[in-house]
Amino acid sequence: MTTFLILGASGNVGSALSATLEQAGHTVRRATSRPAGAGQVHVDLVTGEGVGAALDGADAVFLLSPPGHVNQDDILGRVIDEAVARGVKKAVLMSAMGADADPTAPMRKAELHLEASGLAWNVIRPNWFMQNFNSFWIHGITHQSAIQLPTGNAKGSFIDARDIADVAASLLQRSDLDGQAFDLTGAESLDHDEVAAILSEVAGRTIRYQDIAPDEMRPGLLAAGLPAAYTEFLLVILHFFKLGYSAHVTDAVERITGRSPRRFRAYAQDYRAAFA
Repeated sequence: MTTFLILGASGNVGSALSATLEQAGHTVRRATSRPAGAGQVHVDLVTGEGVGAALDGADAVFLLSPPGHVNQDDILGRVIDEAVARGVKKAVLMSAMGADADPTAPMRKAELHLEASGLAWNVIRPNWFMQNFNSFWIHGITHQSAIQLPTGNAKGSFIDARDIADVAASLLQRSDLDGQAFDLTGAESLDHDEVAAILSEVAGRTIRYQDIAPDEMRPGLLAAGLPAAYTEFLLVILHFFKLGYSAHVTDAVERITGRSPRRFRAYAQDYRAAFA
Protein backbone atom coordinates (compact mmCIF):
# COMPACT_ATOMS: atom_id res chain seq x y z
CA MET A 1 0.00 0.00 0.00
CA THR A 2 1.32 3.42 -1.00
CA THR A 3 0.93 6.68 0.93
CA PHE A 4 0.16 9.79 -1.11
CA LEU A 5 0.16 13.41 0.06
CA ILE A 6 -2.31 15.48 -1.95
CA LEU A 7 -1.88 19.25 -1.88
CA GLY A 8 -5.05 21.18 -2.67
CA ALA A 9 -7.08 18.15 -1.61
CA SER A 10 -10.30 20.13 -1.17
CA GLY A 11 -10.19 21.56 -4.69
CA ASN A 12 -11.81 20.23 -7.86
CA VAL A 13 -8.78 18.18 -8.89
CA GLY A 14 -7.49 17.24 -5.44
CA SER A 15 -10.82 15.97 -4.10
CA ALA A 16 -11.42 13.72 -7.12
CA LEU A 17 -7.80 12.54 -7.08
CA SER A 18 -7.93 11.69 -3.37
CA ALA A 19 -11.13 9.66 -3.83
CA THR A 20 -9.69 7.73 -6.78
CA LEU A 21 -6.50 6.82 -4.92
CA GLU A 22 -8.42 5.71 -1.85
CA GLN A 23 -10.71 3.57 -3.99
CA ALA A 24 -7.57 1.91 -5.34
CA GLY A 25 -6.61 0.94 -1.79
CA HIS A 26 -3.95 3.55 -1.07
CA THR A 27 -3.46 5.76 1.98
CA VAL A 28 -4.20 9.40 1.21
CA ARG A 29 -3.18 12.41 3.26
CA ARG A 30 -5.38 15.36 2.33
CA ALA A 31 -3.52 18.62 2.87
CA THR A 32 -5.53 21.63 4.03
CA SER A 33 -4.57 25.16 5.03
CA ARG A 34 -7.42 25.11 7.56
CA PRO A 35 -7.47 23.26 10.89
CA ALA A 36 -7.15 19.59 10.00
CA GLY A 37 -10.10 17.26 10.30
CA ALA A 38 -10.35 13.51 9.88
CA GLY A 39 -8.06 12.27 7.12
CA GLN A 40 -6.47 15.70 6.73
CA VAL A 41 -3.09 17.24 7.56
CA HIS A 42 -2.56 20.94 8.13
CA VAL A 43 -0.16 22.53 5.63
CA ASP A 44 0.47 26.21 4.98
CA LEU A 45 2.32 26.31 1.68
CA VAL A 46 3.00 30.05 1.92
CA THR A 47 4.82 29.87 5.25
CA GLY A 48 5.94 26.24 4.97
CA GLU A 49 4.20 25.33 8.22
CA GLY A 50 3.42 21.61 8.43
CA VAL A 51 5.03 20.69 5.11
CA GLY A 52 7.75 18.47 6.56
CA ALA A 53 5.41 16.58 8.87
CA ALA A 54 2.91 16.03 6.05
CA LEU A 55 5.62 14.62 3.77
CA ASP A 56 7.19 12.40 6.42
CA GLY A 57 6.59 8.78 5.42
CA ALA A 58 4.82 9.67 2.16
CA ASP A 59 5.82 7.73 -0.94
CA ALA A 60 4.64 10.30 -3.46
CA VAL A 61 3.13 13.78 -3.54
CA PHE A 62 0.76 15.69 -5.79
CA LEU A 63 1.94 19.29 -6.05
CA LEU A 64 0.14 22.49 -6.97
CA SER A 65 0.56 26.10 -5.96
CA PRO A 66 -2.19 27.77 -3.92
CA PRO A 67 -4.29 30.28 -5.88
CA GLY A 68 -3.69 33.96 -5.32
CA HIS A 69 0.10 33.76 -5.36
CA VAL A 70 2.46 34.46 -8.23
CA ASN A 71 5.72 33.25 -6.60
CA GLN A 72 5.05 29.61 -7.41
CA ASP A 73 8.74 28.82 -7.69
CA ASP A 74 9.39 29.86 -4.08
CA ILE A 75 6.32 28.08 -2.71
CA LEU A 76 6.77 24.83 -4.59
CA GLY A 77 10.56 24.85 -4.45
CA ARG A 78 10.44 24.58 -0.66
CA VAL A 79 8.03 21.64 -0.87
CA ILE A 80 10.16 19.85 -3.47
CA ASP A 81 13.31 20.26 -1.37
CA GLU A 82 11.50 18.99 1.72
CA ALA A 83 10.17 16.01 -0.24
CA VAL A 84 13.71 15.06 -1.21
CA ALA A 85 14.88 15.43 2.39
CA ARG A 86 12.02 13.26 3.69
CA GLY A 87 12.67 10.40 1.27
CA VAL A 88 9.66 10.87 -0.97
CA LYS A 89 10.10 8.91 -4.18
CA LYS A 90 7.91 10.70 -6.71
CA ALA A 91 6.08 13.96 -7.37
CA VAL A 92 3.44 14.92 -9.90
CA LEU A 93 3.23 18.68 -10.37
CA MET A 94 0.18 20.39 -11.83
CA SER A 95 1.09 23.70 -13.46
CA ALA A 96 -0.77 25.16 -16.44
CA MET A 97 -0.71 24.89 -20.20
CA GLY A 98 1.82 27.33 -21.57
CA ALA A 99 3.90 27.42 -18.40
CA ASP A 100 6.92 26.15 -20.34
CA ALA A 101 6.84 29.06 -22.80
CA ASP A 102 9.00 31.32 -20.63
CA PRO A 103 11.94 29.82 -18.70
CA THR A 104 11.96 32.84 -16.36
CA ALA A 105 8.28 32.51 -15.36
CA PRO A 106 7.80 31.39 -11.74
CA MET A 107 5.76 28.31 -12.66
CA ARG A 108 8.32 27.17 -15.22
CA LYS A 109 11.07 27.67 -12.65
CA ALA A 110 9.09 25.41 -10.29
CA GLU A 111 8.86 22.77 -13.02
CA LEU A 112 12.61 22.96 -13.64
CA HIS A 113 13.27 22.72 -9.90
CA LEU A 114 11.32 19.46 -9.81
CA GLU A 115 13.07 18.09 -12.89
CA ALA A 116 16.46 18.71 -11.27
CA SER A 117 15.47 17.40 -7.83
CA GLY A 118 16.34 13.74 -8.30
CA LEU A 119 12.74 12.69 -7.63
CA ALA A 120 10.83 10.64 -10.16
CA TRP A 121 8.49 13.21 -11.66
CA ASN A 122 5.73 14.16 -14.03
CA VAL A 123 4.39 17.60 -14.89
CA ILE A 124 0.81 18.03 -16.06
CA ARG A 125 -0.22 21.30 -17.69
CA PRO A 126 -4.00 21.48 -17.98
CA ASN A 127 -5.84 24.04 -20.05
CA TRP A 128 -8.61 26.20 -18.55
CA PHE A 129 -10.96 24.18 -16.32
CA MET A 130 -14.57 23.60 -17.34
CA GLN A 131 -15.37 24.01 -13.64
CA ASN A 132 -14.48 27.71 -13.86
CA PHE A 133 -17.94 28.24 -15.32
CA ASN A 134 -19.70 26.94 -12.20
CA SER A 135 -17.30 28.71 -9.82
CA PHE A 136 -15.20 31.72 -10.83
CA TRP A 137 -17.43 32.85 -13.71
CA ILE A 138 -20.76 31.89 -12.12
CA HIS A 139 -21.63 35.35 -10.75
CA GLY A 140 -22.16 36.81 -14.21
CA ILE A 141 -24.03 33.69 -15.36
CA THR A 142 -26.34 33.85 -12.34
CA HIS A 143 -26.98 37.60 -12.15
CA GLN A 144 -26.57 38.79 -15.75
CA SER A 145 -27.17 35.50 -17.60
CA ALA A 146 -23.82 36.18 -19.23
CA ILE A 147 -20.29 34.81 -19.38
CA GLN A 148 -18.32 38.03 -19.07
CA LEU A 149 -14.67 37.64 -20.11
CA PRO A 150 -12.06 39.59 -22.12
CA THR A 151 -11.40 36.72 -24.54
CA GLY A 152 -12.83 37.87 -27.87
CA ASN A 153 -13.90 35.07 -30.19
CA ALA A 154 -10.91 32.82 -29.44
CA LYS A 155 -11.41 29.12 -28.79
CA GLY A 156 -10.30 27.08 -25.79
CA SER A 157 -9.93 23.32 -25.35
CA PHE A 158 -11.46 23.40 -21.86
CA ILE A 159 -10.81 20.35 -19.67
CA ASP A 160 -12.90 18.80 -16.92
CA ALA A 161 -11.07 18.79 -13.57
CA ARG A 162 -12.13 15.16 -13.10
CA ASP A 163 -10.11 14.20 -16.18
CA ILE A 164 -7.08 15.99 -14.75
CA ALA A 165 -7.53 14.00 -11.54
CA ASP A 166 -7.68 10.73 -13.48
CA VAL A 167 -4.45 11.61 -15.27
CA ALA A 168 -2.73 12.49 -12.00
CA ALA A 169 -3.94 9.27 -10.37
CA SER A 170 -2.57 7.21 -13.23
CA LEU A 171 0.81 8.94 -13.22
CA LEU A 172 1.19 8.66 -9.44
CA GLN A 173 0.62 4.91 -9.62
CA ARG A 174 2.90 4.07 -12.55
CA SER A 175 6.52 4.62 -13.53
CA ASP A 176 6.63 3.97 -17.29
CA LEU A 177 5.90 7.63 -18.08
CA ASP A 178 8.22 9.16 -15.49
CA GLY A 179 10.26 12.16 -16.55
CA GLN A 180 7.65 13.51 -18.97
CA ALA A 181 5.40 16.57 -19.09
CA PHE A 182 1.95 16.58 -20.65
CA ASP A 183 -0.35 19.33 -21.92
CA LEU A 184 -3.88 18.29 -20.94
CA THR A 185 -6.94 19.44 -22.87
CA GLY A 186 -10.50 18.45 -23.48
CA ALA A 187 -11.65 16.68 -26.61
CA GLU A 188 -12.81 19.80 -28.47
CA SER A 189 -12.05 23.48 -28.83
CA LEU A 190 -14.94 25.92 -28.28
CA ASP A 191 -15.32 29.67 -28.24
CA HIS A 192 -17.39 31.27 -25.50
CA ASP A 193 -20.41 31.76 -27.75
CA GLU A 194 -20.45 27.98 -28.29
CA VAL A 195 -20.02 27.44 -24.55
CA ALA A 196 -22.93 29.77 -23.84
CA ALA A 197 -25.12 27.95 -26.37
CA ILE A 198 -24.45 24.59 -24.69
CA LEU A 199 -25.10 25.99 -21.22
CA SER A 200 -28.33 27.61 -22.44
CA GLU A 201 -29.60 24.36 -23.92
CA VAL A 202 -28.71 22.31 -20.86
CA ALA A 203 -29.95 24.87 -18.33
CA GLY A 204 -33.16 25.63 -20.17
CA ARG A 205 -32.59 29.39 -20.18
CA THR A 206 -30.67 31.88 -22.27
CA ILE A 207 -27.05 32.42 -21.30
CA ARG A 208 -24.96 34.64 -23.57
CA TYR A 209 -21.31 35.51 -23.92
CA GLN A 210 -20.26 39.12 -23.41
CA ASP A 211 -16.76 40.12 -24.49
CA ILE A 212 -15.54 42.76 -22.04
CA ALA A 213 -12.37 44.81 -21.71
CA PRO A 214 -9.75 43.84 -19.12
CA ASP A 215 -10.39 47.13 -17.35
CA GLU A 216 -14.03 46.09 -16.88
CA MET A 217 -13.01 42.80 -15.28
CA ARG A 218 -10.28 44.12 -12.99
CA PRO A 219 -12.55 45.79 -10.36
CA GLY A 220 -14.60 42.62 -9.92
CA LEU A 221 -11.51 40.49 -9.35
CA LEU A 222 -10.15 42.94 -6.78
CA ALA A 223 -13.54 43.19 -5.09
CA ALA A 224 -13.59 39.39 -4.81
CA GLY A 225 -10.45 39.64 -2.69
CA LEU A 226 -7.78 38.66 -5.21
CA PRO A 227 -4.41 40.31 -4.63
CA ALA A 228 -3.46 42.96 -7.18
CA ALA A 229 -0.50 40.96 -8.52
CA TYR A 230 -2.61 37.85 -9.02
CA THR A 231 -5.37 39.91 -10.64
CA GLU A 232 -2.91 41.20 -13.22
CA PHE A 233 -1.61 37.65 -13.75
CA LEU A 234 -5.14 36.44 -14.53
CA LEU A 235 -5.71 39.28 -16.97
CA VAL A 236 -2.44 38.47 -18.73
CA ILE A 237 -3.28 34.79 -19.22
CA LEU A 238 -6.81 35.69 -20.35
CA HIS A 239 -5.15 37.89 -22.96
CA PHE A 240 -3.11 34.88 -24.09
CA PHE A 241 -6.42 33.02 -24.43
CA LYS A 242 -7.71 35.85 -26.63
CA LEU A 243 -4.60 35.54 -28.80
CA GLY A 244 -5.43 31.87 -29.48
CA TYR A 245 -2.89 30.09 -27.30
CA SER A 246 -5.53 27.95 -25.54
CA ALA A 247 -7.15 26.52 -28.66
CA HIS A 248 -5.11 23.43 -29.50
CA VAL A 249 -6.25 19.93 -28.55
CA THR A 250 -3.93 17.16 -27.36
CA ASP A 251 -4.48 13.42 -26.95
CA ALA A 252 -2.65 13.22 -23.61
CA VAL A 253 -5.70 12.35 -21.48
CA GLU A 254 -6.56 9.40 -23.71
CA ARG A 255 -2.95 8.22 -23.96
CA ILE A 256 -2.54 8.21 -20.19
CA THR A 257 -5.97 7.03 -19.01
CA GLY A 258 -7.07 4.94 -21.99
CA ARG A 259 -10.27 6.91 -22.55
CA SER A 260 -11.29 10.16 -24.19
CA PRO A 261 -11.74 13.25 -22.02
CA ARG A 262 -15.23 14.48 -21.22
CA ARG A 263 -16.85 16.82 -23.70
CA PHE A 264 -18.23 20.17 -22.56
CA ARG A 265 -21.86 19.07 -22.92
CA ALA A 266 -21.28 16.18 -20.51
CA TYR A 267 -19.76 18.58 -17.99
CA ALA A 268 -22.69 20.99 -18.37
CA GLN A 269 -25.21 18.22 -17.81
CA ASP A 270 -23.39 17.04 -14.68
CA TYR A 271 -23.36 20.58 -13.27
CA ARG A 272 -26.77 21.62 -14.60
CA ALA A 273 -28.05 22.72 -11.19
CA ALA A 274 -25.40 25.46 -11.02
CA PHE A 275 -26.65 27.04 -14.26
CA ALA A 276 -30.39 26.39 -14.05
